[in-house]
Amino acid sequence: MTKTITLYSDYKSPYAYLAVAAADALARDYGADIQWRPYVLDIPAYLGAAKVDDDGNVLSEERNAHQWRRVKYSYMDVRRYANREGLTIRGPRKIFNSMTAAAGMLYAQAQDAFRPYHDLTFERFFKRELDIEGVAAMGAVLAEAGADIAGWPDYAAEEGPAAVRHIQTQAEEDGVFGVPTFVIDGEIFWGREHLPVIQEMLTD
Repeated sequence: MTKTITLYSDYKSPYAYLAVAAADALARDYGADIQWRPYVLDIPAYLGAAKVDDDGNVLSEERNAHQWRRVKYSYMDVRRYANREGLTIRGPRKIFNSMTAAAGMLYAQAQDAFRPYHDLTFERFFKRELDIEGVAAMGAVLAEAGADIAGWPDYAAEEGPAAVRHIQTQAEEDGVFGVPTFVIDGEIFWGREHLPVIQEMLTD
């Protein structure tokens, strides 16, 4: 019997980017039905905020030394796995608000354009080639993915963000707090390190 996995993701999270290949493997090797859902991280709430230039020089910051160590380690860690998978992950020059891109996820799903939108958004953002805050920029990605974008500006203004917030509120009521988060049979698994357990559940 096909099992459904709800997978919460955020386009500004490098760990969520790495989870794409893992989710594909669960679908391919175990027949799982992956239901992608947006979850917008509030990174400054737990890692502080900062802006850097192209050379990595800090232009402004609201981070303590502990937070900087965590951020630097996280990018060192994700690059280990990204290199194995042939992915480019460059740290963003600022902390983006990914609400517009998250709304684009839902819009793309309704337009049967989700997967190309998903892949293009992740790839270009982590190459520093995409402004995920821009309505026009994300509209261009939607169009490239095959969506009809006539209704996109209005959707991005109100209905989309409202839908994202509703999904996120429900997720948090269920215990979700970060990405990537896999939910299967009512159980929550945060991070790719739980994949062996998820695989066991898919073979039961």
